[in-house]
Amino acid sequence: MAENVFDLIVIGAGPGGYVCAIRGAQLGLNVALIDKRSTLGGTCLNIGCIPTKALLHSTEHLHFLQHQAAAHGIVTGDISVDLGQLMQRKNDVVARMTKGVEQLCKARKITVITGSASLGVKGKVSIQNTEGTQEIEGHNIVLASGSVPIELPFLPFDGETVISSDEAMALDKVPEKLVVVGAGAIGLELGSVWARLGSEVSIVEFLPEVAPNYDTDISKQLARSLKKQKLKISTQTKVTGLKQEDGKTFLTAEKGGKEVNFEADKILVAVGRKAFAEGLGLAEAGVETDERGRVKTDEALRTTAQGIWAIGDLIAGAMLAHKAEEEGIAVAERIAGKHGHVNYNLIPNVIYTEPEVAGVGLTEKQAKEQGYEVAIGKFNVQANSRAVAADKTDGIVKVITDAKTDRILGAQIVATGASELIAEITAHMLYGGSAEDMGCTVHAHPTVSECLKEAGLAANGRAIHGL
Repeated sequence: MAENVFDLIVIGAGPGGYVCAIRGAQLGLNVALIDKRSTLGGTCLNIGCIPTKALLHSTEHLHFLQHQAAAHGIVTGDISVDLGQLMQRKNDVVARMTKGVEQLCKARKITVITGSASLGVKGKVSIQNTEGTQEIEGHNIVLASGSVPIELPFLPFDGETVISSDEAMALDKVPEKLVVVGAGAIGLELGSVWARLGSEVSIVEFLPEVAPNYDTDISKQLARSLKKQKLKISTQTKVTGLKQEDGKTFLTAEKGGKEVNFEADKILVAVGRKAFAEGLGLAEAGVETDERGRVKTDEALRTTAQGIWAIGDLIAGAMLAHKAEEEGIAVAERIAGKHGHVNYNLIPNVIYTEPEVAGVGLTEKQAKEQGYEVAIGKFNVQANSRAVAADKTDGIVKVITDAKTDRILGAQIVATGASELIAEITAHMLYGGSAEDMGCTVHAHPTVSECLKEAGLAANGRAIHGL
């Protein structure tokens, strides 16, 4: 094979792209991985999932010391925050993880190229970087260029007052007043970080509830917990713009037919993300997109151009790193002649606040809309002995089942560690398990995971520790 010809070229080295490249290499393919960043890992590792979790973890320690330590008999005295060191730790975590991905690619002899890629004819890819332009060729090309924050046309990013998540996780000063537009995962997580660090945080959401992708009872449970942490939440509020008055900045909005203003030093717009394909040359290569700019794919993740595939945030579906990873593996396996598969019904979704929120499968509302006769099993975390001992009692576990068969259709959890707990329910659902199966699974005592067992039992009126 010629030096610049590859079995597989992956454009974008985020979780979907680099995982696709690694799986392809494992299967014996000659792989090239291209990314415009000099560090691998894409948005997730560099300016998304990982740095956000580092900040959340650090500030959770701070919140404990300030608000809970005394009840545990821990006397702390004055507590201060070195924001520079806190940010440096976040950066160190990012560096460690991106370096790890680099080492994984090197060990599997993946050719890594830094630069901006654009599609050419007949499998050719042009790459521009500081050294000029080079061209390589691939029998198969996977597009994994990810997504970018959505900008509101009447509230454009300026990087100073109106910021995206990119800037919000790297501020060098704690804003006195932070207004967050959007009550999804990004807004609630970064709002929590800065509230713990001392900001007066206001969450502004157009829809009736925070975490709108979850059932109303779950969203309300989360909202109560966040309000106890001094986050101000304004739902059913339509943002209209920005104004300056008496030397102050205000986010303007409408609620109940009346104008409301939110004073702000920083305004974080976190209303979602959109597919990013700028400069890829999709149209020239025959790759079609939909009305939202997402690349069209078939069930096998093939685009409309022969030999070109697409995965992750670039295509329809949940914009989640683990969804992209599964798609990357599936595509690599299909290219290698195997039967790659993604079960889109079992993609967990998590909001990493405290408590965390996690869900998988159908919500109660979705199950009813699909015609199921639904049975619900619920268990309050405050009745769990481990949660009481740990002083982490906010939350609820909810299991949605088919009342006729007892099969688990979905689940939602509000609890400390919900992101870890949801994996057990996902595993039960993978083999078509029932609420009884989960209720009969022996859980170590005392653990918060016993809440899952109790919720499974509750679906059949058998909960031991709940009424």
